Amino acid sequence: MLYGMNHDIPVSTLGPQGEVMAHAVDACVHCGFCLPACPTYALLGDEMDSPRGRIVLMKEVLEGNLPLRDAAPHLDRCLGCQGCVTACPSGVPYGELITAFRGWSEPQRERTPLDKAKRYAILKALPAPKLFSVAARVGQYAKPLAPALPAALRSPLDLLPEHVPAMQPQPRVTPARGKRRGRVAFLAGCAQQALTPNFNAATLRVLARNGIEVVIPEGQGCCGAAALHTGAREEALKLVRNNLRTFNPDDYDAILSNAAGCGAGLKEYPVVLHGLPDEAQAQAFAAKVQDISEYLAGLLRDGELQPFMPTREPLNIAYHDACHLAHAQKIKAAPRALLRAIPGVTLTEIPEGDLCCGSAGTYNLEQPELAAQLGQRKAKNILSTTPDLIASGNIGCHTQIQSHVRRQGSPVPVMHTVEVLDLAYRGAL
Repeated sequence: MLYGMNHDIPVSTLGPQGEVMAHAVDACVHCGFCLPACPTYALLGDEMDSPRGRIVLMKEVLEGNLPLRDAAPHLDRCLGCQGCVTACPSGVPYGELITAFRGWSEPQRERTPLDKAKRYAILKALPAPKLFSVAARVGQYAKPLAPALPAALRSPLDLLPEHVPAMQPQPRVTPARGKRRGRVAFLAGCAQQALTPNFNAATLRVLARNGIEVVIPEGQGCCGAAALHTGAREEALKLVRNNLRTFNPDDYDAILSNAAGCGAGLKEYPVVLHGLPDEAQAQAFAAKVQDISEYLAGLLRDGELQPFMPTREPLNIAYHDACHLAHAQKIKAAPRALLRAIPGVTLTEIPEGDLCCGSAGTYNLEQPELAAQLGQRKAKNILSTTPDLIASGNIGCHTQIQSHVRRQGSPVPVMHTVEVLDLAYRGAL
C-alpha cells in the first residue's frame, strides 16, 4: 500500500496556508501518474520539472533542507495548468499547493531589478482594463520591431493582435428579453475588455436572449488570479476582498465568468482565505460561481435554452480545453454540449488536447521560450484537424492560440465558445 509523504513542515509557524501546503504534500504518494500530464516534463524530461519533483522541492524548502534559490527555477517553470490534478489518482490539490507556496516564498525571493519591474508592470497593467488597452494600442505599433527585441520584450508584442479594438461600454444591467427567467451577476474580467471586448458583448446578448437579466456590479475588479499565481498574496487579498464586498451571492442565481482563469480564481477564494475570518463569506460566494458554459449547459439540460439556427454550411469546430476550465474547474462536457447543439456543427477533438497551450496566466510573459514551444505544439495539433473554426473558453488561450495559428500561416478564426453561440443565434455561422 502507498502512503503520503511524511513531512516536517512547521505548520504551526506557517499559519493557515501552511495547513494547505502540508495537506497537499501529504496527499502525494509519489506514483508518477502526473508526469505524462505535465507540459514542462513533456518538453524538458526533467523529474524536477514535473509535479512530483516540484512537490519534493517544495517540501524540502518548507522543511528548511533546501535553499529556495535552488528550487526556484524549477518552480518558476510550472504553468499552474493543473493537468496533473486531473491525472492524479490520489486527489493531490497541486494547484492549491503551488499557489500557496508562491505566496509564502515570493517575499523571500531575490529578483533582479528588471524582473521586479516586469512583474510590477504585469500586476498593475493586467487588472486595469483602460490602462491595459492603452498599453496594447501602443504595443501594436511596436510589433514590427519585435524580432529585434529580447525575448522578455518580444513575447508580449508577439501576442498582441494586429488590431486592438476599442473598448466597449458595458451596461450595469442588461435586461432579459421576454419573460425574465433568471438573474445573474457577471464578472467583466480584465484583459478581455481591452483585447476582445466582443467576448463580453456576446455573453450579454446570449444570456438576455435566454431570458436572463445580467448585472455587472459597480466596484468589481480583477479576480486576483494573476496576483495569486505570481505570489503577490497581499495584493491578491485586496482584490479578493473587494469582490466579496461587491458581489452579494444572495442577490443572484449565479455569479458568472466567461474567462476560465477568472472563474477558477473566484472558486479558489475559500482556499485563499482558509483559516481567516472571511472564509465562510468566501465559501458562500464561491458556491454561486459558474463558468458561462456551465450555466448555459444547465439551461440546455433543463430544456430551457433557446434553439440555435443551423449553420449555412457544415462547420467543423476544433474545441480547445482551457486548462483552468477543464482541470481546475472540471468543466469539459458543458462547452461541447453547447457547440454540438448547433445544427450543422461537427466537433473535433484535438491531439494532445489536455496539454496546455502555454498561456497559463502570465506564463507566456515570464517564461516566453517554453510558452512559445507549447504554443507552436498546440497550434500544430489544432491545425492537423483541418478545422473551419477554433473555439475555446479563455482569453489567455485565445490570444496564445491565435498568435501561433497565424504564425503557422493559417487564417482559421479563433473564437470564444460564447461568440460561436451568439453567431448561431443570429444565423451568421
